[in-house]
Amino acid sequence: MTRARQNANVTAAVGRNMIINGSMNVAQRSASVTGLGAASGYFTCDRWQIETGSSAGRFTMTQTADGPNGISANCIKLDCTTADTSIAASEHLILEQRLEGQNVQRIGKGVAGAKQITVSFYVKASASFTFGCELVDLDNSRQCAKLFSTTTDWVRHELTFPADVDDGSSPFDDDNAGSLALFFWLHAGTTFTGGTLNTAAFANNTNANRAAGIDSFYSNTDNNFFITGVQMEIGPVATEFEQEEISTTLAKCYRYFQVSGYLESSGVHRLVLSGNNGTAPLTGIKYPYTMRAAPTLNYFGGNSDGGSFTVYAPSRTQGTAQTSPSSATIGPQSTRWNFTSHADAAKDPHWIDVGTASSQFGWTQDAEL
Repeated sequence: MTRARQNANVTAAVGRNMIINGSMNVAQRSASVTGLGAASGYFTCDRWQIETGSSAGRFTMTQTADGPNGISANCIKLDCTTADTSIAASEHLILEQRLEGQNVQRIGKGVAGAKQITVSFYVKASASFTFGCELVDLDNSRQCAKLFSTTTDWVRHELTFPADVDDGSSPFDDDNAGSLALFFWLHAGTTFTGGTLNTAAFANNTNANRAAGIDSFYSNTDNNFFITGVQMEIGPVATEFEQEEISTTLAKCYRYFQVSGYLESSGVHRLVLSGNNGTAPLTGIKYPYTMRAAPTLNYFGGNSDGGSFTVYAPSRTQGTAQTSPSSATIGPQSTRWNFTSHADAAKDPHWIDVGTASSQFGWTQDAEL
């Protein structure tokens, strides 16, 4: 008889990793983006956000096929393209993932019986650096941080963070908002490095103690940083990196970001409208996967007139081109677009032309934390 593998804290062998896309296998937005560093956002690998502030440093972020053998074929690579050695106090560069409160209830944080958390990951760099790994309780403004070092070879780090019982009154909120964040500190000014690194226990946030002792990724344009195989689990022992089918990883990522309505460049692209005897035509989509919350829609491509929607009736009487629908009802499961009436509004059905033979059209649904 074979027993199911369990870690030292009796955590189920499957589903123990709370990090999504820790293998860096999914990159819906892009495989590579240059000139980053001026603004925060999600750019390449799903669920991995760049947070930055004030620095003149710039870098390229890439999903790179250079993972440690047997762990992942992919990693995130950051390549410094503009150095910044004059570090202002408020500067920072963080690679991070934020987790929903309802997904981290297993930690039992803030009350009696709270559990330790172990974070493990594989890193390498162009040289020897010291960087920081921090867990942040977003609900209660508490944090704890550890330092880790890099070499030019892949090295796995296993960092155990203490249980945070606090005063028994600061658990994670049980909802779909961000409650716990994993931060990798790669660059920071004295606002975040001017104190003493808080390593022994979770404490109320003091910025100066969050990244003390780290080096700067922006110190030289030769600098590269690589990371993959990121895992966060309950207990004091790092288990083997949990391998996951790509379909499972994709489904988790789709909860936060989806690309919809992508139409290839061949012929006019058309969506059928209906409703209200033609006086207020509408159309809509049901998402393949329910999203965390009502998403933000961002359109791309479209007609030769600059990406607008153009409403038609059966006689092809053209209405007024619209850069966006007149209104939209957006929810976590579906979106409905409403369009204004036009000269031939009495006839039904209607349609919209949203692209030509030389263009593409679609939209993204973004419900990131």
